[in-house]
Amino acid sequence: MYNARVKNYQKEALKTRIAGADRYEIIQMLMAGAIERLVYARVAIEKKQLEAKAEHISKATAIIDSLRGCLDFKVGGEVTENLYALYSYMIDRLVDATVENNATYIDEVSGLIREIKSAWDAIPFEVREKTIKNNEQSASVG
Repeated sequence: MYNARVKNYQKEALKTRIAGADRYEIIQMLMAGAIERLVYARVAIEKKQLEAKAEHISKATAIIDSLRGCLDFKVGGEVTENLYALYSYMIDRLVDATVENNATYIDEVSGLIREIKSAWDAIPFEVREKTIKNNEQSASVG
């Protein structure tokens, strides 16, 4: 009963955070969610909890696929193409982790996501704001 209430509260808190978030913050949340799921998946592999492993890897894969789907090839150029390939590679490695029950693949993907997230987190607020305004202006003109 208590766990259900906590989960409902967390779900509502997340909805509130998302409602007030800009694109950068949503991507930060997605990356944090993927990292969290990868930690859970690693623990599940270590404990040989196959059902939990599958659930967490599946959710991490869905998040990474969402990140891949957020890429804007019109604006990002080569960086976007490289990120697309990297996200695709991560998804492939998670398939390998699922098939082989190998936490090493989880660690590899987790490290890659952490690296991307740290670069994303380092984008100055002023640059984020300018980019958001430019995107809004481009959308209203086009």
